[in-house]
Amino acid sequence: MEFDYLFQTSHLVRLFEGLWVTAKIAFISVFFSAIFGTVLGVIMTSKNILIKAICRLYLEAIRIIPILVLLFVFYFGFATWFNWQWSAVLVCIVVFVLWGTAEMGDLVRAAITSIDQHQKDAAYALGLSPIQTLSFVVFPLSLKRVTPGAINLFTRMIKTSSLAVLIGVVEVIKVGQQIIENSLLVVPNASLWIYGLIFFLYFLICYPLSRLATHLEKVWESR
Repeated sequence: MEFDYLFQTSHLVRLFEGLWVTAKIAFISVFFSAIFGTVLGVIMTSKNILIKAICRLYLEAIRIIPILVLLFVFYFGFATWFNWQWSAVLVCIVVFVLWGTAEMGDLVRAAITSIDQHQKDAAYALGLSPIQTLSFVVFPLSLKRVTPGAINLFTRMIKTSSLAVLIGVVEVIKVGQQIIENSLLVVPNASLWIYGLIFFLYFLICYPLSRLATHLEKVWESR
């Protein structure tokens, strides 16, 4: 009776709608972070001292400032200071892209700089331009080294998207809280069941990424 009430169709529909919001924020952020982070990683390998300093400042600022603080600054602070009325979902995407770009950029930079210089010298000796060397030599060699860390970053971004609830986004955690509040009189241990289901939903999203990372590592080790 209690179980049927807690997991009635309307509750499940709301949970999956909240999960869709979570997934939308996470995967849009991951998509743009992968693109911008790759570009940033290439820029971070520049020999220009000023460019390197600016990139390092950006990376350290993103690492030092908590994600929650960034969410509050963009959502509440910008609305007060500049009268920028951004939606909560857009704020989450912007903040997660800023974070993901910084972390992905550092991963790409480390992967590129780890490539032996003689690999690049051999490409130049064959007549390849710097852009061709980057595209056909450095990037393919770096991909093997950057992928495990990148997938781990993307998994963290998916899990961290749960912070969206703190600025009013009605995602899966928020929906779960609403269902629990409305069900406590009927199901005293509703929080156990609902949060257990939310854990399972996050597991369904993150586990395939974890398995993909393991599979890619095995494929590359066998080559």
